[in-house]
Amino acid sequence: MTDVTLRDVLAMPVLRAAEPVLLTGADGLDRRVRWVHATELPDIAPLLRGGDLVLTTGIALPEAEAGLRAFAESLAEVSAAGLMVELGRRWSAVPDTLVAACAEAGLPLVCLQRVTRFAGITQAVGERVVDEQLAELREAERVHETFTALSLAEADPGEILAAVQRLAGATVVLESEQHQVVDYLAGPDDPGELLDGWTTRSGRVPLAGRTTWDEQQGWLLTRLGPRERGWGRLVVLSPRPPSQRLVAIAERGAAALALHRLHDRDRDNLVRRTHHELLLALQTDPAAADVVRRCELAGLPTTRRSYVGLTIRPRPDASRRSSAGEVLAAVVHAAHEAGLPALICEMDHDVRVLLAVSPTASEAVVDRLATALLRRHSAVVGAGRPAASLATADRTLRESRQVVDAVRPDRPADRPVHRLEDVHLRGLLTLLADDDRLRLFVARELEPLREHDAVHGTELVAAVRALLLNPAGKAQAAASLHLSRPAYYARLAKAEAVLGERLDDPDIRVSLHAALVAAELGV
Repeated sequence: MTDVTLRDVLAMPVLRAAEPVLLTGADGLDRRVRWVHATELPDIAPLLRGGDLVLTTGIALPEAEAGLRAFAESLAEVSAAGLMVELGRRWSAVPDTLVAACAEAGLPLVCLQRVTRFAGITQAVGERVVDEQLAELREAERVHETFTALSLAEADPGEILAAVQRLAGATVVLESEQHQVVDYLAGPDDPGELLDGWTTRSGRVPLAGRTTWDEQQGWLLTRLGPRERGWGRLVVLSPRPPSQRLVAIAERGAAALALHRLHDRDRDNLVRRTHHELLLALQTDPAAADVVRRCELAGLPTTRRSYVGLTIRPRPDASRRSSAGEVLAAVVHAAHEAGLPALICEMDHDVRVLLAVSPTASEAVVDRLATALLRRHSAVVGAGRPAASLATADRTLRESRQVVDAVRPDRPADRPVHRLEDVHLRGLLTLLADDDRLRLFVARELEPLREHDAVHGTELVAAVRALLLNPAGKAQAAASLHLSRPAYYARLAKAEAVLGERLDDPDIRVSLHAALVAAELGV
């Protein structure tokens, strides 16, 4: 398809010499002209293609009005670019019937008031079309070379978008799947209010196929990614119907963006696998020379740094629950913005991080990183104590996991980072979770109550837990279980009988509280 329009043809000298007058179809002046055919056949339509322009003297056209109407309708049905009738050989004026039929069919009709050589028109228009086609081929090659070079260079989305804007000479917008503007480059004819209400307006523009032109908005849109897994759209401002070249620019730009996303994802997957292997190795044999060398190759400084282990666990009860993958991406971005070298990966549904910080850095460095993350995602962040070298990095990594395990699920997010000193008894019990002696202690303290509950259907464990969690008084504990005070006191008396101990004994309370916390931690 060329960019030669009917308007362009009428402006050519060979046509101006024929004194053309447009009788119908002013709205069709921007139709593209594919070729010119001179004919006197009334049944020429089946031999035409869309965009063909028909020249005729009318000598062989039907006399009957019905025949003229059928001729006009047949041209419109094959999407002819228009009909030009030369006056003087048969008609001194185009018949009203033919004018009316062309108007009804939406077919541009032009009368040539002077006799002219059809061969001259055909030659001039044909040469112009061929020239346009050659220019289009050269431009297509330029577009192809531009985006191929960008793809080979693994250009980032900003560079790709700039190439689309430069080649199109128009405003370009990169939007997400939710129609939010991701990036934007203004063109020479950019209306300042283009982005006003963008999300709402874009949401009203469907995209059934790969690429479409929305006449109302004046947008050329193409999908980013396959239909079933589309992740956004590329929009090029195009008030007029887009040329084939503009469509090619948009589609090649979208393909380059998709390829970058694929490369970026593959690169990130490889990096995450490497970081995962290194973090595992640091927890098993951190002093091994091979491990240290591989950390250096991965970009983690191995000298003159301290190392802080982080474990980040998405909160399952958050109003907007984030996946570990989303949190990982946010941590990578936050570490990059803060200029902190790090090993980062997903491990056991948590995000595990080893930060390399200056030996003189304060805890505020880690707090700022966590704060940047928590602005976007609800998560619990646990930090181990700084390790002076990679040889002791296993300790800070383990401590960070133990801190997160120890944080109460219902604890409010009152601080960006939790550390060992913040988790108190729960932290100690988490550290001892794998010790058989702790398991025996929990069983010894709670088993009598558990067995009684299982056999008799009572809730003595819950009654004791309520007593320990409400030290202000038994009335408050009873209310937490929605029991009357006499009913609650009866349960406590039964628990004391089963245990053979008094629940107001401080030592007994501490032992039971420690056992209940350990059981909650999964001991």
